[in-house]
Amino acid sequence: MRTVELLCSSELEAAVRAAWDRLAAAGLPSLARNTHPTNRPHLTLASVEEFPPGAEQRLADLCDAALPLPVRLDRVAVLDGTAPLVWLVHPTPQLVALHGAVWDVLAEASGARSWHLPGRWIPHLSLALRFGGADRRRARAVAGAGRPAGAFVAARSYDGDTRTISELTTACPRSGG
Repeated sequence: MRTVELLCSSELEAAVRAAWDRLAAAGLPSLARNTHPTNRPHLTLASVEEFPPGAEQRLADLCDAALPLPVRLDRVAVLDGTAPLVWLVHPTPQLVALHGAVWDVLAEASGARSWHLPGRWIPHLSLALRFGGADRRRARAVAGAGRPAGAFVAARSYDGDTRTISELTTACPRSGG
């Protein structure tokens, strides 16, 4: 599996990580417990089995031209009824246009994950996976302090087979700012 992900500015990343920490401190499921070095707040634009030939460079050019992209978070919600717990991202016209352009580049890709396709995609930053039967009301109160704003400042691709990332933008800061 290969993804196209947008990374947060430092202030937005800090707000999401603080929500992860609050959830963990409250004994709720949280991505704060995922210690893999690639784990950081991000918005997934696409997920496919494999990039078509030449797609990675085209995606890099597209993301370089589109970023930074202002973003505002919305409410905390549980997707698909049971999992994951997410902070919804306000879908600005610029974000929706970038999402569509990414899928134009990936039109020939195999194994597209349908929940990321245009028309089905719900832009969000994950707070906890496999949320299941955890207390949703409590999680929303703990995690959803305010509606943070910031920007998406870089893009990367995650390779699910090797569990590694590759940068899709010329500057991919670790802390996002």
